Amino acid sequence: MSEQTFAAPLADVPDGGVLAVEVAGTEIALVRQGDEVYAIRDECSHASIPLSEGDVSVDPVKGPAIECWLHSSSFSLRTGEPLNFPATESVPTYPTTIEGDRVYVALPEEN
Repeated sequence: MSEQTFAAPLADVPDGGVLAVEVAGTEIALVRQGDEVYAIRDECSHASIPLSEGDVSVDPVKGPAIECWLHSSSFSLRTGEPLNFPATESVPTYPTTIEGDRVYVALPEEN
């Protein structure tokens, strides 16, 4: 992973919601759940739809997830793994850090 790169002010990421951002040329959906912010590539692996346009949910067993609005595939915000069909491929997730009122994301070196 690379160094942490500024992604957005924390106040811009709605609690329980999504903010679409571009970090170092990569489209990312930032999802805030209380004190935690998750970063996932903003593209469904099944249909290339922006995940930031979908709904966020929290399952007591599977944890936080984001759902693609087109075919209802959900992805774990922790791992990027698909939680249901029709998606079968994971979506990349990225580590985040909150420093003060700023959210940072670490992208792989090749980005």
